[in-house]
Amino acid sequence: MEKAINATVVTIGDELLIGQVVDTNTTYIASCLNDSGIVLQESVSVHDDAEQILASLRQAIHASDIVLFTGGLGPTKDDITKAALARFFGAELVEDARVKQHVESLYSARPDVLNRLTRTQWLVPDNAEILENRVGSAPLMLWQYKDDDRPVVVVSMPGVPYEMQIAMQEQIMPRLRQLFSDRLPAIVHRNALVYGLAESVIELKIKEWEDALPAAIHLAYLPKDGIVRLRLSSYGEATAEQVERQFETLVNLLSENIIATEDLPLEVLVGKELRRLNATVSTAESCTGGKLAVLLNRHSGSSEFYMGSVVAYDNSVKQQVLGVSEQCLSQHGAVSEPTVRQMAQGVRQLMRTDYAIATSGVAGPTGGTPDKPVGTIWVAVATPNETATQLLHLGTLREKNTDRATVAALVMLLKILRKS
Repeated sequence: MEKAINATVVTIGDELLIGQVVDTNTTYIASCLNDSGIVLQESVSVHDDAEQILASLRQAIHASDIVLFTGGLGPTKDDITKAALARFFGAELVEDARVKQHVESLYSARPDVLNRLTRTQWLVPDNAEILENRVGSAPLMLWQYKDDDRPVVVVSMPGVPYEMQIAMQEQIMPRLRQLFSDRLPAIVHRNALVYGLAESVIELKIKEWEDALPAAIHLAYLPKDGIVRLRLSSYGEATAEQVERQFETLVNLLSENIIATEDLPLEVLVGKELRRLNATVSTAESCTGGKLAVLLNRHSGSSEFYMGSVVAYDNSVKQQVLGVSEQCLSQHGAVSEPTVRQMAQGVRQLMRTDYAIATSGVAGPTGGTPDKPVGTIWVAVATPNETATQLLHLGTLREKNTDRATVAALVMLLKILRKS
């Protein structure tokens, strides 16, 4: 088999190296590359310094087939990537009519932004291939470089995450697949989402099968917030039929705990079921603080099934808005099955939806009691016929608790919807 195509990612910006901004770009780029069979062998971060940028480029060119830069393409003084790369490739910066038209259109409603600094955005290296940045002013630049007769592709993209992500989807990955079409392997991925089992438990349940997997098929465990994504992959070494046979065996071994055999976010799976039933949902959140609402309205078209939310953190809101009785709160407390049940029923009635989810718990790190320690969380799902509840005993980390409770609530609703 031909040697894999290797890539290096270089992220640029002082803000990354002082901890002011978290580098999410490398993770996203790595995922895109992996899906096409390109191996990310190294990622580095450098300051807004021309010499550091050029040093990282020289090193990456000798080690990789593809070098991907993000950051430093804005119009301000600290954005020096374009000038540094132009210097390396011996290019002059010239005006590009298409980029100019795009930038002027982008800021047509904001003439104050179209100033002498912004106008530098349509100056581009005269020997680069310029690709469209549909959502930003900084053009995408691509060079095809020869390193001792070995071709290397160098790409420069904005550091703004949403601009970079759209660039990767719409421009960079299609261009890379075209340039390396004769060397990219035929990739097969199959994914299963497993809920209710820890990684170690899963491994014990499937150990015999996993030990017998052909060397050409690889299994990855990808856990997050109570869900473990199992990804079965082949990078040009096994056929789709061979991968599918192994995947069917895996699904049979874990069938009771598999909630999906496609790699989709939970909220998308829930949305598909609600659309199938032509049904609606609302949410009443205490400890999760609106996280359910964020997920349920994240994707375009969610207004078809998601009606709204009440973040009822204080007991007065639980009473006055959701109709939780004073007696229930005084007798059982906010973190209790009766309370979360009334919250779900109350928001369902308030929003006039078919289904409703409610959460209430002790997220932590303070507020726990011997009877209700930190990590005690109740979840309820109200349906047209009944209200189901679930008690969770999680950990002591606040954000982890709210994330896992949000996942548990969506999984609970998903299972109920699939039975309807």
